[in-house]
Amino acid sequence: MKSKKNLTRFTYETTAFQGWRLCLSRSGTTFTKYFSDKKYGGERKALKLAETTRTELAELLDGSRKVNGKLSQTTINKAKKLLKNA
Repeated sequence: MKSKKNLTRFTYETTAFQGWRLCLSRSGTTFTKYFSDKKYGGERKALKLAETTRTELAELLDGSRKVNGKLSQTTINKAKKLLKNA
């Protein structure tokens, strides 16, 4: 499978990790989460969860208010909690 916007596929033979990396940046803050094929039951299931999480995270960040051009600490905490629970 090919990489998609904000999702990168990792399939290196020399490493133990195979899966998807979600990386989304807004207003100077970057959020990253790895979705392992092994943990989530295969490549397609990991991708589906990564896409769902990407959509939820983008909606949260795009709909949030900014403080001096940056994301508020409350929004950052909500985003981190969303990624942790994914």
